[in-house]
Amino acid sequence: MEILSRTERASAIVSTFSKIPLIFLLLYLFVCSLDILSLAFQLAGGRVAGDIFQENAIFSNPVAGLVVGILVTVLVQSSSTSTSIIVSLVSSGLLEVQSAIPVIMGSNIGTSVTNTIVALMQAGDREEFKRAFAGATVHDCFNWLSVLVLLPLEVASGLLRRLSQAVVDTLQLSSGEEAPELLKVITKPLTTLIIQLDQSVITAIATGDQTVSNQSLVKQWCQTTAIATKDNETSWPSRNLSEQTQKCGHLFVNCSLSDLAIGLILLACSLLVLCSCLILLVKLLNSLLKGRVASTINKVINTDFPYPFTWLAGYLALLVGAGMTFLVQSSSVFTSSITPLVGIGVISIERAYPLTLGSNLGTTTTATLAALASPGDKLAAATQVALCHFFFNLVGILLWYPIPATRLPIRMARALGSRTARYRWFAVLYLLLCFLLLPTLVFALSMAGWKVMAGIGAPVIMVIISVATVNILQVHKPHCLPLGLQNWDFLPAWMTSLQPLDDLITKTTLWCRKDRGRKPDTDGITVHPERKGKTWKLNDEDKDSEENCTNRSDLDA
Repeated sequence: MEILSRTERASAIVSTFSKIPLIFLLLYLFVCSLDILSLAFQLAGGRVAGDIFQENAIFSNPVAGLVVGILVTVLVQSSSTSTSIIVSLVSSGLLEVQSAIPVIMGSNIGTSVTNTIVALMQAGDREEFKRAFAGATVHDCFNWLSVLVLLPLEVASGLLRRLSQAVVDTLQLSSGEEAPELLKVITKPLTTLIIQLDQSVITAIATGDQTVSNQSLVKQWCQTTAIATKDNETSWPSRNLSEQTQKCGHLFVNCSLSDLAIGLILLACSLLVLCSCLILLVKLLNSLLKGRVASTINKVINTDFPYPFTWLAGYLALLVGAGMTFLVQSSSVFTSSITPLVGIGVISIERAYPLTLGSNLGTTTTATLAALASPGDKLAAATQVALCHFFFNLVGILLWYPIPATRLPIRMARALGSRTARYRWFAVLYLLLCFLLLPTLVFALSMAGWKVMAGIGAPVIMVIISVATVNILQVHKPHCLPLGLQNWDFLPAWMTSLQPLDDLITKTTLWCRKDRGRKPDTDGITVHPERKGKTWKLNDEDKDSEENCTNRSDLDA
């Protein structure tokens, strides 16, 4: 600014300040697109989710219940929807609280898929993608680790069920008001013009109500207004009021398409708007948050308190995450909003971790308040299920946050971020494996019976534990291992590295480009020092390594 003229300086200031309302507009459209995305998933998969919940016999198996919670929440993209179905099933006596707890755990895992999808939008820049994907998957890692510890503990001791039952028995519960919907007040004017759904249809399908089997989830009649009627004997209006329903005013109110078709249309459009808003948001934030501004914000958000109160900053961030999620009433919206900020480096993953944990607590608080507003006959069951969700996240935080050495989700997320920065296709593979293929496989094994599941699952678990133990010993105490196990060089390359698969994907891509008549681009292809003779695209980490490069004749060969 010092070297600019007065006119240029004024123009730069006006340009900077004009970007601020544009950022808020893009953020509003981004949040609305997340809301429409959730509704689209409910249209496309809500009926299937209701049918899955209707098979109450499968919930006797806790592993099957966990997987059902994951799959249903991924299908409807809303943990509140799946939780409300569970509350209805428990309240109606179709499902016991003990069987509902694994489903609650699964819904906690399934809701974290949204911010992981959002992180994919920053795949254009490797360094941003590395940070954004790590910031998004720290939520996944926390949920998976908590489930691995608390699900066996719950099956063995009933810890969460006993805690929630003790609280329900102690409190004198009475119906209250519903939780405030600050975000819905802001986004409803736009989202209700696009689509409105009848959420009770999915719940009715889950509870076995056959009257809604052919009913559409798209809401047709929205408002009920009271109109005064005149008395026949006098000209004065009668005090009797009659109710009159009105047609909804959204785009698809008179549409003849099926729920699946409408859901797919909305899914494509919401993803397009979401991607566009996110890309523009990142570009605008990058243009604003640079130089001294970026360093100042980074210091304010990521700096800890002075010693001996260093530990206090993380807990303050945890409270901020809980409070913000309570206000917006959606953990997906909050965690998805901070993901781009982690990507551009404004928020560190160490600070994003407590914000995410606080968000988990915040979303359970709103669910608890909503349960307290239930009718008297459903109050105790609804509150107990909501409290199980709260205690699951609270115990998980106690396991994986207070002691720095136990903050495994941060290290796991960093490893995933580094891997996806090098192999960008790994992010899609991760999503498919963690939220679709692996849960479906486990669900199929659990439905086959305990014997089949134990026969296949036990050896797999033993192999994973053994490999993890050997890896730890290789890093810290290699002399305790036999000479042949001090490294994995004796294994084939595809078992120890993703590079062979990356080579295959690269060759397939180059072949497809050549097949379409384009000359494959060989610029930047190098020979890896550990895999001589194999080629791949030069990534950012290898560009500075002159010894990795070969001459053009080698590349042509």
